[in-house]
Amino acid sequence: MTTKSPLLARPGAVEASGADAGVASHYGEPLREQRALAGGTAVVDLSHRGVVTVTGPDRLSWLNTLSSQQLTNLAPGQSSELLLLSVQGRIEFDARVVDDGAATWLIVEAAEAGPLAEWLNKMKFMLRVEIADVSAEWAVLGSTRQVPEWASLLVWEDPWPHVGAGGYSYAVVGEDAHPGLERPWFEYLVPAAELETTVGERSLAGVWAAEALRVAAWRPRWGAETDDKTIPHELDLLRTAVHLNKGCYKGQETVARVHNLGHPPRRLVFLQLDGSQHTMPAVGSEVRSGDRKVGTVTSVAQHYEMGPVALAVVKRSVAPEEVLTVLDGEEPYTAAQEVIVAPDAGQVVGRQTGFLRGTR
Repeated sequence: MTTKSPLLARPGAVEASGADAGVASHYGEPLREQRALAGGTAVVDLSHRGVVTVTGPDRLSWLNTLSSQQLTNLAPGQSSELLLLSVQGRIEFDARVVDDGAATWLIVEAAEAGPLAEWLNKMKFMLRVEIADVSAEWAVLGSTRQVPEWASLLVWEDPWPHVGAGGYSYAVVGEDAHPGLERPWFEYLVPAAELETTVGERSLAGVWAAEALRVAAWRPRWGAETDDKTIPHELDLLRTAVHLNKGCYKGQETVARVHNLGHPPRRLVFLQLDGSQHTMPAVGSEVRSGDRKVGTVTSVAQHYEMGPVALAVVKRSVAPEEVLTVLDGEEPYTAAQEVIVAPDAGQVVGRQTGFLRGTR
């Protein structure tokens, strides 16, 4: 059963559906809210997010052995991201990580929290760790700016799009040209009982606004851009969530093999959709090259500056210059693709100099 946020009682609130059920999609003015969120004058209610804590003296070394990320030296207050992979290297969990010196906090999608806590409990063995799903006791608030009045709260700062220690970029643009730089992102942990008082009179933006900024920043989301076959390389997640030089963990062989070959089977793309229509395609719509299906739309948003935009996962073989068609039932939408993950390792910035990104 979905727990509804008390902030849905705010004027104009319209509840979101799907993965964001329980919080507001918007409060009556989606584009104005998005502009305010981007400008740092509004915050977004993410209280539907899952929160899992790991306590005990072995917590960081234990998580380090299980995950794709190097966590043994994670300092209190430092933010990171980890993946838990299958033996085949496919993404099973994607967690935002911050430690407060006594507990490691894992912020995840609502659908991940229960299964993640259950899986971690099965992996405890004789180590000194305790795992708890505290989603009911803790809420999350998102912002594109640090909020001085919330300085006492634990905050996760999204490392995206910076390439972390041991990480690697699969993008065709350098870090200094990445659109993710336009979206600094902070997620504050708030006791659920104090959610309304913490927000106070601050302006609120709905999750539609947060999603539009995420899509424009090329930031993949678990459950949207991932499916049961997704490996990290396809979504450029080696830049923030994988350490290539750490010890063994489940799925490492696939990560290393695909990285050495430089050819993930699929790649994430950004789509500029034809804005002349009054509708947008649904998530799950086919991406076509001529009559051939080459991928699937994973996220769709109305951006306050760019209009209708989307993320999609397509076959690596799709030519970067190709204009694609998104097919929603019988309704076609022309889609200009912007390459995120390079189809060929030689096009990745850092592997070959002189590869220039097209005008965005």
